Amino acid sequence: MRKLISSINISLDGYADHTVAIADDELHDFYTDQMDTIGMVLFGRVTYQLLEEYWPHAAEDPGATSSEVAFARKINAIPKIVFSHTLEKADWNNTRLVKGDPLVEVAKLKQGTGKDLSVGGLRLIQTLTRAALIDEYWLLVQPLLAGEGRRYWESLPDRLDLKLAGTQTFRSGVVVLHYLRERGSS
Repeated sequence: MRKLISSINISLDGYADHTVAIADDELHDFYTDQMDTIGMVLFGRVTYQLLEEYWPHAAEDPGATSSEVAFARKINAIPKIVFSHTLEKADWNNTRLVKGDPLVEVAKLKQGTGKDLSVGGLRLIQTLTRAALIDEYWLLVQPLLAGEGRRYWESLPDRLDLKLAGTQTFRSGVVVLHYLRERGSS
């Protein structure tokens, strides 16, 4: 059985906004290394479209750092699913569009074999959290207060107990918090 992993940048005040993250080489290296354990990435439409604008061609960008190029090569090669009721097609390399129920699809994917699954997209993460399908949470806490944006956690129906599995601090001040979902916690 494969694990489902949520890995996301958040501000100290709980907002998940990619536009305010410190996207330096250390952050890209972290995500590139994390991709070694991932067999497929699952996206909601908004996150998919945000990443699809840049990463398919980032390796050819003359201004890209070696860390960005390494991440681009991994994210482009890995199979991806985008869950959307409004997209008509998904053109990013190795991407499949799923218009059906993400809970059904993700439950099936978790039952499969192979490397773990990663999920990105706030609405999708919240849906999968409520269904107790996410096994690990990696929070990359940015050293800033965003003041506004979309909250990482919105209206969870029940308390979710997590167990701290590890921490890491980047030179930029980003703190990585790795949590595991406690068994039996909804």
